[in-house]
Amino acid sequence: MIVAISISPAGSDETGGVSEAVAEAVRVIRASGLPNETNAMFTNIEGEWDEVMAVVKQAVDVVAAVSPRVSLVLKADIRPGYTGQLTAKVERIEQALAD
Repeated sequence: MIVAISISPAGSDETGGVSEAVAEAVRVIRASGLPNETNAMFTNIEGEWDEVMAVVKQAVDVVAAVSPRVSLVLKADIRPGYTGQLTAKVERIEQALAD
């Protein structure tokens, strides 16, 4: 499965930024060892259901440690029997664009 998540504290710093708290969540995700990538809006994580959801919970917990309220957006692509889709899906789109 692949999940796209966006985690953010309800509050922000004096500039309106949330990057420090979000960086802590991304740090947890990267340390998990699961395939992942971060872009401007989401972090994508690939793995089995239980391992991915455990990482999502850990990431939420580190943000909750600095904010009394946390926002989580999660979108999942659940496709049993497929791995390596974090890059393969993009490669298929790029190939279609090249045709």
